[in-house]
Amino acid sequence: MTGGVPIKDVITDIPPINSQAQERLGYPTQKPETLLERILQASSKEGDTVLDPFCGCGTTIAAAQRLKRRWIGIDVTNLAISLIRHRLQDAFGRSILKKYKIIGEPVSVPDARALAEQDRYQFQWWALGLVGARPTPIDQKKGADKGIDGRLYFFDDPQSGKAKQIIFSVKSGNLKATDVRDLRGVIDRERAAIGVLISLDDPTQPMRAEAASAGHYVSPFFGNKRFPCLQLLTVDQLLSGRGIDMPPHENIAPIGKRAPKARGKQEEQAPLPYEGAAEHESE
Repeated sequence: MTGGVPIKDVITDIPPINSQAQERLGYPTQKPETLLERILQASSKEGDTVLDPFCGCGTTIAAAQRLKRRWIGIDVTNLAISLIRHRLQDAFGRSILKKYKIIGEPVSVPDARALAEQDRYQFQWWALGLVGARPTPIDQKKGADKGIDGRLYFFDDPQSGKAKQIIFSVKSGNLKATDVRDLRGVIDRERAAIGVLISLDDPTQPMRAEAASAGHYVSPFFGNKRFPCLQLLTVDQLLSGRGIDMPPHENIAPIGKRAPKARGKQEEQAPLPYEGAAEHESE
């Protein structure tokens, strides 16, 4: 036997996540990643499959990926899926996006419309996930978002090192010309580089003209390339593969604390057993 003090079943040496913690994502029930790593190390080994049926902001998923476990995460909200997608990308890089599959999200405009009719906030979180935007912090009081549903930051000015902001507004119905004008006002107020309006319905020609009149953001790092300051994107366009006209995504960092980078080389998640059954059950 080796020496040392056995780990007790009452854990007091791992502090809870406070307001200044690097891994804090604003999720009300978020647990420290160190805690989940300890639990997984005590109850599984490399290559085992870890299931979290209420995965929230993905602490168990991130810990399992870091410890080279296969994993399945289940949650009822699109907010959770969006947060987990960001968390994995922050920790393991953009290549991680190709190493897992999300089952159950809308894949067509009728699917998206049904989601919007069921719950407009779920639709909003899902739509922001399509463009890689982080939703407005979930612990922020309702009505205090100031017309901003999500944000991204990018860095393209090595001289100042300051982040540039992209703000998002999502509309699941009743699209109006004032929505475009309101977003333009938010862009000016927030001193954002770019504003994006995502909608289920197609914008009218006057709305497009209003967006075009907002001018362009000029990127100093990418040869003074011009990007429209106000962009209108429909769900149909996003599902067809169109994205934001912006500096390269590799320079994007979501708002708020980023998940800590993974330690050491990470292997691709091995195929999960009974994948067909999992797909069938999610339908």
